[in-house]
Amino acid sequence: MILPRFVVAAPGSGHGKTMIATGLMAALRARGYAVSPHKVGPDYIDPSYHGLAAGRVGRNLDPFLQGEDLVAPLLLHGASTPTPADVAVIEGVMGLFDGALGSDGFASTAHVARLVGAPVVLVVDCAASARSIGAVVHGFTTYDDEVRVAGVILNNVASPRHEKEARAGLARTGVPVLGVVPRLPDVVVPSRHLGLVPVAERRPEASAAVEALAELIATHVDLDALMELARTAPALDCEPWSPVTTSDGSAVVAVFGGPAFSFTYAENVELLQGAGAEVVIVDPLRGDRLPTGTAAVVIGGGFPEMHAEALTGNRALMDDVSTFARAGGPVVAECAGLLYLGQTLDGVPMTGVLPMTGEMTRRLTLGYRRATALADGPLLRAGEQVTGHEFHRTTVTWAESAPAWAWSMADGTDTTEGWSSSNVHASYLHVHWAGHPAHPVRLVAAARSFAESVAASVPA
Repeated sequence: MILPRFVVAAPGSGHGKTMIATGLMAALRARGYAVSPHKVGPDYIDPSYHGLAAGRVGRNLDPFLQGEDLVAPLLLHGASTPTPADVAVIEGVMGLFDGALGSDGFASTAHVARLVGAPVVLVVDCAASARSIGAVVHGFTTYDDEVRVAGVILNNVASPRHEKEARAGLARTGVPVLGVVPRLPDVVVPSRHLGLVPVAERRPEASAAVEALAELIATHVDLDALMELARTAPALDCEPWSPVTTSDGSAVVAVFGGPAFSFTYAENVELLQGAGAEVVIVDPLRGDRLPTGTAAVVIGGGFPEMHAEALTGNRALMDDVSTFARAGGPVVAECAGLLYLGQTLDGVPMTGVLPMTGEMTRRLTLGYRRATALADGPLLRAGEQVTGHEFHRTTVTWAESAPAWAWSMADGTDTTEGWSSSNVHASYLHVHWAGHPAHPVRLVAAARSFAESVAASVPA
């Protein structure tokens, strides 16, 4: 399949690639192109800005979470959903060659660029250098022959003289300069303890920031040259990934969303729908309740610690979830969802489904994980291995009589984590279901079984 595409990368974090990538998506869209937005790695927040900029769902490409063979098909799926895109813009993660620790760059931006055959545009922060930028770019263009660094965008350039020196340093590399973005403090995207504040929590301000980025990039980047570069990407010899599986009937699945629970991969929801689920989005901060006929509940990640008082204010929904779980309804929770199922979060009452409390800490827990399921549950069978990632600054304390551990983590420490019972699976581990498609199929099957049992118990 033919798909114009390019990767936005950088020598390391902090060079401005999220700002540049988001601005590129918005500027290309303003030019009339249909843009398919993608992010390397397990990030949830950057794709929310990508989605706002491109006007279609931001999606992740991650060989660790999804498997190498699915990366290109998932790219094509995003580029064809809901309509065919004219160009795919893929924002990298960290430095170009930084991947999972100890893995020789596995799941790095360079790894993804190789898997999808995309040219790389390197964003370089010029704040503390000028001619030396040429040496940096030379190193990145020669480090890996299979990665084509085909253009440079200079960011944070202080003056015309500064730009002239940087260009002089780059001249010897032969890599074209596709844009020069000046040092401007006007575009502000506020951050929080886990990164940028998600779009769901500041949509008006985020929209204004994205519009400003679009104007900035349109003024200072050669979009025509960038599209010419994107068209040099070779055809992909694969078919788009499909979330559709065989279905034995439908079931209502409540998926939490809104500002407190905005971390859910789009493919996870699509896989639920493909397995026969009627997905209903539930926003606790909007006063929502579990919909009539709910047969399963999925509570993803987010920032419940920032909304604890508002969450407990919707006591009716908390009671719905607690009653549903006690009745045997299948419940799946990741990270923020795990905290929501506890007794309290920073002292604020939660649903009380699980015998534990949660609290904020100063310590950031971050990284890829390999885990082995320790018990059967609504998603897994004991002994199955899963890849996932953790990203949080909270911790949980279990009651002495608990827990029924969900996982054994393959990190050499024999760490156990999470909760797994016949109907409740809750853990800090985020899992991309495209890499584990049996999970949504099992959950929908469990939902149908629960719905049938409820119907059978109702007197005729």
